[in-house]
Amino acid sequence: MQAKQSNRSGDSIAVPEELSATESKLVYLFVATADGATVDDLQSSLGLTRLTLFPVLDTLSERGLVEQTDGTYVPSAS
Repeated sequence: MQAKQSNRSGDSIAVPEELSATESKLVYLFVATADGATVDDLQSSLGLTRLTLFPVLDTLSERGLVEQTDGTYVPSAS
């Protein structure tokens, strides 16, 4: 069962089942609801350090959930 969150336009966003770590879920939902975020955005909004964010973003990228474009992480189209 997937948890759901709404983005700014009111669309429902499902949290992928393969995400088990709290930080991964939090970062994924922030990127998805904000329609993209920089590391600075994530750090200031979520209160997570860069040392925490980079491995999380790497994992989300490797799993095809987010992609980086010009320094901004956005939800993957797939």
